[in-house]
Amino acid sequence: MQMQPILPPPEDITIAAEGAALRGRLFLPRGRARASVVLHGASGVPAGFYRAFATWLAEERDLAVLTYDYRGFAASAQSHPRQSRASMADWGLRDQAAALDWMATRLPDSPRWVIGHSLGGLWMAHHPGMAGVERVITVGSGLAHVSDHPLRYRWRAEIFWRGPVPVIARALGYLPGRALGMGLDLPLQVYLDWRRWCLSRDWNARDFGTRLPLPDPSRVRARMRMIAVADDDLVTQPAVWRLMARYPEAYKRQLVLHPAQYGLHRVGHLDAFNRKNAVLWPAIID
Repeated sequence: MQMQPILPPPEDITIAAEGAALRGRLFLPRGRARASVVLHGASGVPAGFYRAFATWLAEERDLAVLTYDYRGFAASAQSHPRQSRASMADWGLRDQAAALDWMATRLPDSPRWVIGHSLGGLWMAHHPGMAGVERVITVGSGLAHVSDHPLRYRWRAEIFWRGPVPVIARALGYLPGRALGMGLDLPLQVYLDWRRWCLSRDWNARDFGTRLPLPDPSRVRARMRMIAVADDDLVTQPAVWRLMARYPEAYKRQLVLHPAQYGLHRVGHLDAFNRKNAVLWPAIID
């Protein structure tokens, strides 16, 4: 019996972004990559969370996959979040674009794909490098407003955006996510941008042309699969479908993942990428 070659270990890499150095990992298949994938992560989710998924893509689908952390966060943090001046606009505009450009340089002859989780799917019309991307998959990416959340979750969102949390964050100079049981700590401006946009019905569109550059929807002409998770209380199906209007020139298909159809009890906003829910991964990628 012929043994398959061992999958190469992930490469630790550094991405030069405007004003920051981003830490990432490149997962390579055994042979020639069928395509190169940039995985833009969700807000407050470290790149390590996607390791099992990226490994599966390399091993089972022959894809090269780049995961990375945004500036001022997780492995890319240069100091305590209190000292970071990173904003969510930096994450979406500069860091995502830099990751896309890095992968295009590393594997210039490979077809290019993008997978965006939550925040990772919202900014693509701002990235010049999207003009060369052939395929896009978004999971739980949507223009979420606080009124979208079901009642069982809305009270948490109200506390996070309008209750004591913004007062605490401003007083400390960062969002103490660990202490509050809300994930990792975040730079203050990341949290404040996130808050402002989730309390606006047009998300960040009010800042186009002032705080943010105007997007260019013509950059995104890829085949796009927009995936909602049926039990996602944070980014609901209506929020996901509203995002479609930001990519008018892409060929879009919708998919709703229903956990029970895959023998799962719950998936929610984050756990489509959790190893325990790997049964979902073929539906996401194929």
